[in-house]
Amino acid sequence: MRILVVGAGGTGGYFGGRLLQAGADVTFLVRAGRAASLARNGLVIRSARGDVDLPAPPVVTADALRENFDLILLSCKAYDLESAMDAFAAAVGPQTAILPLLNGMRHLDALDARFGAAHVLGGQCAISAALGSEGEILHLNDAHTLTFGERDGVRTARAEAIEAVFAKANFDTRHSSVILQEMWEKWIFIATLAGITCLMRAAIGDIVAAGNADLAAALFDECAVIAERNGFPPRAAMIERSRAMLTAAGSPFTASMLRDIERGGRIEADHVVGDLLDRGEPHRGGALLRIAYAHLKSYEARRTREAVVPA
Repeated sequence: MRILVVGAGGTGGYFGGRLLQAGADVTFLVRAGRAASLARNGLVIRSARGDVDLPAPPVVTADALRENFDLILLSCKAYDLESAMDAFAAAVGPQTAILPLLNGMRHLDALDARFGAAHVLGGQCAISAALGSEGEILHLNDAHTLTFGERDGVRTARAEAIEAVFAKANFDTRHSSVILQEMWEKWIFIATLAGITCLMRAAIGDIVAAGNADLAAALFDECAVIAERNGFPPRAAMIERSRAMLTAAGSPFTASMLRDIERGGRIEADHVVGDLLDRGEPHRGGALLRIAYAHLKSYEARRTREAVVPA
């Protein structure tokens, strides 16, 4: 199975690197700068689950992409999705499967429209990884799980082939028959976590210490209602687990979106929170979710304004 990993950042570099380490046929689709870095330093992963040092991993740039691949592993940020699709389009053949690992659901609509729904699997991952100062991939927590499946729940030959390849790599993988349910559950959790920690500019434990655990729980409930209206009510175990995490005293847990804001970076406001609001129509979600989204969009507006250089 020929696998094209789009990007070699924290997430794509980690899972692609683990697959390459296990002997899979992996090529990384990267920009020229990252290609030069990988040629110079190799693909390096630093992780409590085992380090990886792979000199000169196979790479290709978009202008040189000519061949079709069996599987495309996509883990870009939502705001880079359009440019990513342009970059890997030449790799999509009649039998190519595309496995996106983005949060939310809107990317599925975009991929379906561009390449056809038959090409697009459902997928998600649980990992915290980032690039270090020398381009190395730093695995920041213990989790490294990749879950995927056909969106209609059928166990197909292609999904079983992917499962067999993934099973050889040093990460946890699950072939799910309810991948859309799992994606919706992760989405409402991520939207709640991003909404409340960005709105309060604080970790969950700080919010609890300030006496506002009820706001985190209420925001989760608003998101859960939207999932239910769309046919994916969160399951009881997920509700219990999420509520516990979102109201845990002393927890240092924050959303990656808050960290992006604190460094002045781009954020996935529309994809993670705005699209959830849109899918809450006709009621457009609850008051807390609307306020959280307004806060994120105000940050984006200010960031844009401050980036403008006066004439």
